[in-house]
Amino acid sequence: MMESQRIAYGEAISELGTDKRIVVLDADLSSSTHTIMFSKKYPERFFNMGIQEQNEVGVAAGLARSGKIVFASSFAVFIVGRAYDVIRQSIAYTGLNVKIVATHAGLTVGEDGATHQMLEDIGIMSGLPNFRVIAPADAPETKRVIKKIAYSDGPFYVRLSREKVPTLLSDYDFEIGKGIVINEGEDVTIISTGITLSISIDAMNQLKEKGIYASVIHMPTLKPIDRDLIIKFARKTKKLITVEEHSIYNGLGSRVAEVLAESEQASLRRVAVMDKFGESGPGWALLEKYGVNSKRIVEISEEMVR
Repeated sequence: MMESQRIAYGEAISELGTDKRIVVLDADLSSSTHTIMFSKKYPERFFNMGIQEQNEVGVAAGLARSGKIVFASSFAVFIVGRAYDVIRQSIAYTGLNVKIVATHAGLTVGEDGATHQMLEDIGIMSGLPNFRVIAPADAPETKRVIKKIAYSDGPFYVRLSREKVPTLLSDYDFEIGKGIVINEGEDVTIISTGITLSISIDAMNQLKEKGIYASVIHMPTLKPIDRDLIIKFARKTKKLITVEEHSIYNGLGSRVAEVLAESEQASLRRVAVMDKFGESGPGWALLEKYGVNSKRIVEISEEMVR
């Protein structure tokens, strides 16, 4: 089943809206981010800031200072790219209770092209003190994430896709800072984040047919990352592959490399967008073209276990 993370987000904040401390801001994109669901139920606590992401973030900080639990949304390329300085000074530095939920991240923005395909946001937001960074895999996990962070004090950045994605995690409890073991194998470990979990599972199944048994880990929290789980599987298989819909720099692969460099010796290969801008095209087709696919994972796995 394919479901929308954006719709799941809209549903989750609408369910949370019975708490009068919850307020939601958007930058004239509520029909795309699906914050419109909240606006229809609770118009007095919804603020359309227009195409002014910097102002949106500043107002979000002010509302948080007054005791509100604030969700601020826009496309990832806009709210991270245009409002970074205000996020840094008004939310990260102060540690205010603002949840930035960005939709339309990564290559799967698709036909909107390179100008709208945010491939640097995990690195940018992970570099900010006090922020925690999360990339859910599917719609059910998105709902759990939103409900968890609503009552976890402090700033969060949540990264969502434009595309509908396979439903894979309908029956587990999300915990901030913890990875999820999807499968245990002895030969290689595939660690993915966000919507690339489905690609990793597909690669795992292809590898099994070739006699290669892969562990698969979903890492929804990029910061703080689950160091213990990475170290455990580095010791188990000695061969790790990271998979992400993000630049090869400063994303999941970099986070895992940092853990390995400080604590454990193991081989690491990374599957990501290779320091390039994207282009216009169907989202899942772009992942194929840019090598963020199960074929590439299988090729690397075979090279590593030879």
